[in-house]
Amino acid sequence: MRFRFSARWLVCCLIAFSLPAFAQVYQGRTLVEPSLIADTTAIVPGQPFRVGLLLKTAPGWHTYWQYGGDAGIATDIKWQLPAGFKAGPINWPLPTIDYQKEADILTYVYKDEVLLTQTIQPPSDLAEGSSVELKADASWLVCAEICIPGKASGLTLKLPVGRVAEAANASEFEKWTSRLPSTGSVPFPVTWSRAGDQLSAKISPPAGTTAVEFFPLPPEDDVIGHPAISGNASEGFTMTVEAKTNLPGVLAITDASGLHGWSVKADPSAAVAASATPVSAPAAVVAPPVAAPSLFAALLGGLLGGLILNLMPCVLPVISLKIFGFVQQAGQSRRRIALHGLTFSAGIFAWFLGLGALIVALRSSGALSTWGAQFQNPWFNLGIAILVFVFALNLFGVFELTLPGRTTTKLSEAGSRDGYGGSFFQGVFATLLATPCTGPFLGSSLGFAFAQPAPITLLLFASMATGMALPYLALSIQPGWVRFLPKPGAWMERLKQFMGFPMLAALLWLLFIIGAQRGATAIIWAAAFLLVLGVALWMYGAASSPTVKPRNRLIVQLLAAGLAILGGWVFLVDLFANEQPPDTSSVVSKKGGIDWVPYSTAEVDKLLASGKPVFIDFTAAWCLSCKYNERTAIDTAAVRQKFKDLGIVTVKADWTNANPEITAALQKFGRVGVPFYVLYPAGKPDAPITLPEIITASLVLDALSKSR
Repeated sequence: MRFRFSARWLVCCLIAFSLPAFAQVYQGRTLVEPSLIADTTAIVPGQPFRVGLLLKTAPGWHTYWQYGGDAGIATDIKWQLPAGFKAGPINWPLPTIDYQKEADILTYVYKDEVLLTQTIQPPSDLAEGSSVELKADASWLVCAEICIPGKASGLTLKLPVGRVAEAANASEFEKWTSRLPSTGSVPFPVTWSRAGDQLSAKISPPAGTTAVEFFPLPPEDDVIGHPAISGNASEGFTMTVEAKTNLPGVLAITDASGLHGWSVKADPSAAVAASATPVSAPAAVVAPPVAAPSLFAALLGGLLGGLILNLMPCVLPVISLKIFGFVQQAGQSRRRIALHGLTFSAGIFAWFLGLGALIVALRSSGALSTWGAQFQNPWFNLGIAILVFVFALNLFGVFELTLPGRTTTKLSEAGSRDGYGGSFFQGVFATLLATPCTGPFLGSSLGFAFAQPAPITLLLFASMATGMALPYLALSIQPGWVRFLPKPGAWMERLKQFMGFPMLAALLWLLFIIGAQRGATAIIWAAAFLLVLGVALWMYGAASSPTVKPRNRLIVQLLAAGLAILGGWVFLVDLFANEQPPDTSSVVSKKGGIDWVPYSTAEVDKLLASGKPVFIDFTAAWCLSCKYNERTAIDTAAVRQKFKDLGIVTVKADWTNANPEITAALQKFGRVGVPFYVLYPAGKPDAPITLPEIITASLVLDALSKSR
């Protein structure tokens, strides 16, 4: 989305998330008035009826269709229905097009008001004379020059139960029913064709047609262009759109009687397009997205989650180096200690805000962006492994690491005099290692951040950065606390060398991830290159000795560089690059453990359709929180026996490598990272139970007991 970012805009959003349940008010003006209405005065047992969420918006403001276009979020309705009641899908009336020419932004919106209807199927055993209360929570995005998320919690519709019912709210339902697209055949010729990524349709509407529109419904991971329509009723219209796949949507025409639409799916292989219903989500993820937290709750979750990231195993090696740096600074001036703490914190903020800006850019381009996604790339993991290995050798004293613009500034001495650049880099590097572990509190906050406008996304990442940087900000504000640390001395050199071992531990973790992505042989080639690189760095360090003549130093350093390049060409370019991901298409199982079925949407659909209870573990080899949960809470004797006793099918959604199906499944639940756990009770595919990021065996057992 593209918005004007200002302090006023952020205040608007903070106000919006603290509004009363049944009205969205901004600066004393009601922007959206939500209400529930029904098309009947009473509920007849077993007889379906319609309900609708009526949104009345202030002049100049609008909400969004089921596909917002270049921006916008569709309105969401979550029902709390009595036992036996079922709600059908939302019926979306035809939208209007809002095009901002200056910014080239096209959206599909509802202005003034809209009625989103659903069919409710009541049970046949309702007692006459009783009454039924239907409750719903709704959320939407309302926009004008600014966009403000809104919600209504606890909307209520109370209806009596009787044998006879009369029509109610007839004018509203008739008005909006007439704007629903037809699922029947298009009553005029529409011929589809394709040329590369360009999808075209030749449309011959009836006489009297004044305009033709195409409202696309692309899959979530597809990027499409703006539909362009030219022509007239006498000669016919031509619609073109950039789309790599056959694109479902709604074809609409305007004539003297108004706007009419038909659900269609482009099929260039047919002479005339047959109508089709809009694409729906697969059964495995049909559950409505998890309710978004309030902005305050999301900010608090981000703050706490960032603070806890300091305790994650993948961060500790670098954090320990920073503590070592503070020890070195104990004898220095208050000002220098404060500046080192602040620059380290600035590095943390730079990484988080840079990652947030990247996510905003990827999302605006239509690409899927997910938390920790960089660790799904084996080349990224290899690069970080090389970097960690180089740092470890530096700590062991094999060579001196020199940063640009500094002379022989070591990583372990980044907090010393003149090492502000090193402190900043350590802050960046510590946070880079933290991203694969979302940790407690971060899951829902990240899901919330990914679905928000750019300023809110950046605000959420800033809250995470604040949490992670908080201990170091405190030390920079109160540098006197550093005096309680041990005084510098000769022991510091030994401590510096010891700090290399946690770096090697981090290296083992990265090699484990590479093995999970490319197989055991890939670990061998990566380790072989690290061995050659280690020899090259030893040569470089030996040549850097003051006793070596400058001419000889240059020759040895050139030989070291050549050796590293040769090792990279042989072991990485020729061998590592040709390794393929291991085959995980068969059943994932462990002798004496849990029999895991690899995740696929089709397989989960099949299991849910059969009425079986299903437990899905969204995990990744690079997620240490996932591994901790698996060892302490899932793969335990009690949980294994419970799975067996209840006949629960266990599904492993391994996200170690990029997987569009798993990414889409996570996004359906409002999640953008792992770990995440979902339990579908037997025969209830629409009522999944979700578990938090950090779990215990007792928590899992309690959830499993509800699977039947």
